Amino acid sequence: MADQIPLHPVPRSTQRRAAYYTHASGAQRHNRYQVEDESSHLDEMPLMMSEEGFENDESDYHTLPRARISQRKRGLEWFICGGWKFLCTSCCDWLINICRRKKELKARTVWLGCPEKCEEKYPRNAIKNQKYNIFTFIPGVLYEQFKFFLNLYFLVVSCSQFVPALKIGYLYTYWAPLGFVLAVTVLREAVDEFRRYQRDKEMNSQLYGKLTIRGKVQVKSSDIQVGDLIIVEKNQRIPSDMVFLRTSEKTGSCFIRTDQLDGETDWKLKVAVSCTQRLPALGDLFSINAYVYAQKPQMDIHSFEGTFTREDSDPTVHESLSIENTLWASTVVASGTVIGVVIYTGKETRSVMNTSNPKNKVGLLDLELNQLTKALFLALVALSVVMVTLQGFVGPWYRNLFRFLLLFSYIIPISLRVNLDMGKAAYGWMIMKDDNIPGTAVRTSTIPEELGRLVYLLTDKTGTLTQNEMIFKRLHLGTVSYGIDTMDEIQNHIINSYSQVHSQASGNSTSSTPSRKIQSSAPKVRKTVSSRIHEAVKAIALCHNVTPVYESRTGVTGETEYAEVDQDFSDENRTYQASSPDEDESTGEITFYMKGADVAMSSIVQYNDWLEEECGNMAREGLRTLVVAKKSLTEEHYQDFENRYNQAKLSIHDRTLKVAAVVESLEREMELLCLTGVEDQLQADVRPTLEMLRNAGIKIWMLTGDKLETATCIAKSSHLVSRTQDIHIFRPVTSRGEAHLELNAFRRKHDCALVISGDSLEVCLKYYEHEFVELACQCPAVVCCRCSPTQKAHIVKLLQHHTGKRTCAIGDGGNDVSMIQAADCGIGIEGKEGKQASLAADFSITQFKHIGRLLMVHGRNSYKRSASLGQFVMHRGLIISTMQAVFSSVFYFASVPLYQGFLMVGYATIYTMFPVFSLVLDQDVKPEMALLYPELYKDLTKGRSLSFKTFLIWVLISIYQGGILMYGALLLFESEFVHVVAISFTALILTELLMVALTIRTWHWLMVVAEIFSLCCYVASLAFLNEYFGIGRVSFGAFLDVAFITTVTFLWKVSAITVVSCLPLYILKYLKRKFSPPSYSKLTS
Repeated sequence: MADQIPLHPVPRSTQRRAAYYTHASGAQRHNRYQVEDESSHLDEMPLMMSEEGFENDESDYHTLPRARISQRKRGLEWFICGGWKFLCTSCCDWLINICRRKKELKARTVWLGCPEKCEEKYPRNAIKNQKYNIFTFIPGVLYEQFKFFLNLYFLVVSCSQFVPALKIGYLYTYWAPLGFVLAVTVLREAVDEFRRYQRDKEMNSQLYGKLTIRGKVQVKSSDIQVGDLIIVEKNQRIPSDMVFLRTSEKTGSCFIRTDQLDGETDWKLKVAVSCTQRLPALGDLFSINAYVYAQKPQMDIHSFEGTFTREDSDPTVHESLSIENTLWASTVVASGTVIGVVIYTGKETRSVMNTSNPKNKVGLLDLELNQLTKALFLALVALSVVMVTLQGFVGPWYRNLFRFLLLFSYIIPISLRVNLDMGKAAYGWMIMKDDNIPGTAVRTSTIPEELGRLVYLLTDKTGTLTQNEMIFKRLHLGTVSYGIDTMDEIQNHIINSYSQVHSQASGNSTSSTPSRKIQSSAPKVRKTVSSRIHEAVKAIALCHNVTPVYESRTGVTGETEYAEVDQDFSDENRTYQASSPDEDESTGEITFYMKGADVAMSSIVQYNDWLEEECGNMAREGLRTLVVAKKSLTEEHYQDFENRYNQAKLSIHDRTLKVAAVVESLEREMELLCLTGVEDQLQADVRPTLEMLRNAGIKIWMLTGDKLETATCIAKSSHLVSRTQDIHIFRPVTSRGEAHLELNAFRRKHDCALVISGDSLEVCLKYYEHEFVELACQCPAVVCCRCSPTQKAHIVKLLQHHTGKRTCAIGDGGNDVSMIQAADCGIGIEGKEGKQASLAADFSITQFKHIGRLLMVHGRNSYKRSASLGQFVMHRGLIISTMQAVFSSVFYFASVPLYQGFLMVGYATIYTMFPVFSLVLDQDVKPEMALLYPELYKDLTKGRSLSFKTFLIWVLISIYQGGILMYGALLLFESEFVHVVAISFTALILTELLMVALTIRTWHWLMVVAEIFSLCCYVASLAFLNEYFGIGRVSFGAFLDVAFITTVTFLWKVSAITVVSCLPLYILKYLKRKFSPPSYSKLTS
């Protein structure tokens, strides 16, 4: 196939591509390739081409992007076709940049205890989380409200009532509902803003010790400046970014807690600058002439480059500063008292720079309702135009048109937003009060309905599907492997090894040194198993960092209290939290120990024939592997390394690269000691939960930073991939041609799960984004391994963009935050890695299994209830607008209101609000049934509960009922025409109450109370509403005849109208349930 395609290489200058036509004839195709470069034939070939016909020429893959770049329009044509918009936008952006020009961040020299020596003015160290100030509060809140079409429309309508010619009724009929909505919003924002102000004030007013020449003084956190020497006590928050100078700890180091910064719960070890730590007294900090050079402020919390220089000593002291010498703001001192020099304040601190405002998530239901609102607006305009047309455009017709727009304005109900927001708050409260999912928190109250619309679930592996509790399972030495059942053998070997060492040393305090020399003196002799185990265990122990945490033995509260690290507590009370940096050990013989992942270590260790195979075997068992190696160094070799290492650490530019290059010189030809395997056990009920989600039609993608083998194994053991499904492991691809072939191979597979690495994914997305996503979306499950946090977020956005379906991301660590915030619905798990994910998420749960009930029960109920509530509120507005239209048409198309004043306000509030809002308690399926039959969830994702079809049905119901109520009132009360308002309004209230009863699927006692309460309110208020029951302005003084409404004639005629408006709908509902029942009713019957 490839041989038949003519390729015509062209000069670089003519590489602009012609337009691409998919259905081009042979001749056209020939011409097209003549104007494209030689590599573009890959674009035009279908992905199903055969491997044989593919010319694997590397020059083919360095191609231009697939999107065709059309010839740019120039001149007047360009200006008319959108150029004006581009120019306006550019000008606005330029003006905004001029007004809000950010100060350029620069590196700085900070003199110890001398803020006045600072060359530049640095920001105040004040925390400010407030959205507004005293001037911007009201404009800001009003803008946030009126940027929505619904609210803006009502503002225009309400303002029009100040024009005498357009005035329809009382001002409060329009301004009272709008004022109520705005008052609630402004009050809520004011309370939130005041709370933020109080929190900021509390943080900014915290007192710290500041070291001056005259001694220690107290200073507020907000008054701290760059260059100040600040004393921070144990368990106190660090107020600004500092370089660690001194500590009360004997070791010259301290521990800090960083869970508020990076979400990690383990303590971090920080080391004081040795030059200042060695000073005899605290006051000596002012007797030396020293400064810190710090890089410019940046976001990365895991790196820092700087130097400490003391000028008054001979020779001048230069010390390298790295991340271990820093104390970032918002962390807490866990041990001892620390003294630091402030280098960054306020908005230049790492914690503030990493604080991003997450996007405001808007639910799909809200977007759908917004579309329906726009449709209603078009209907409103059309109806008004029809009325004016039938009127014959007499007189000032445009004034009449506007009056009709105002009369029918209830077609768009202002109470829709209020009811939905209150409903969302109710759903959030129900979720948090559910005893079956304890500890669940709702952090974003605007999107509970999204839980019922999810199609894709993207989950992390470690800590989400697994417990993140590592259990040591395997130690492999190459020739012999030890498991859980043979750990006692390792123990015996270690005991024997150390007893031999002690007997040889005969009380010598450096007993381990001669034993090592004995071992190293005969390197040619094959080592015994015992010596190899001894060496391996020693390496594992040394390549380890432990943080002591004291647990109180009170047994009453069960809380952990932190204590000074150097206090002498008995061993049984002390637990250890482990992390794994590389460390050197210098003894009689210098040995460099190192451990790491097999991918990194395989190229570092000496050639062997077992490492790769055993790593694969352990990964297939679901174990996480670490490779341990060592290298013996001579004194000269070590000294050379130390000199180069210290020199690299002092460099200001590219320090990280230079240090890495020096360390890399040691990491060569290392002796492989052992391979370890630890197991990360699955969380409780992960398998049944994943099976439930799969049966519910949710496609699950696992995104993990772990190895391909481990990820595949967990996918199988957790039943993410069912037993009957095949797994297609996407081969590593590095070029476009390889990706092309591999995608073809994958296309031939049917109903199989995909496993792909992050690197291969990048290549596929670079050249074949659309094709890859299309193929991956057809898979029942996808596993992406070796994924970075940004890649996880990118995958979420890809799915949203290409499928248009709702996505949910779930994770437990700081590396999952970007994915959680990018998804339509983010769920965080409070896990071993801290609370960062759960705090950034929309919903927070304590265990993965809780997601089943959260989606199947609460997601279903939230979506179904909001759909019913939204449509019913619209129906309530449509029915009264229909009655107004009938009334106006009977009265020769006069723009006179049917109901005035309090009747309109009361209709939308006290008379119908409680029964309508009680729909938030309705449920179509019992929770047990929803969990037992997760297949019911599939219907929700199709969005059938709220669509244009269901909306049109409600419109037809409203037109029918409005017409019946108004025509019925006019027909039956010809003789008592003066009472038509009282009659029709009473029938309207009864109809609404009966319609709520018709809509309800499962009755709750509060629903009954709401119906009876509303009816009683209406009856009781009849005595006060006599002045409103007149027609327009002609009978404004007509009083309600109490004697008349208590007659049997009035009652039976009102009842007759109500029955005619509601009975046919009840009959239709009965017939529909009998002959075309919904899927869930078959289960409940």
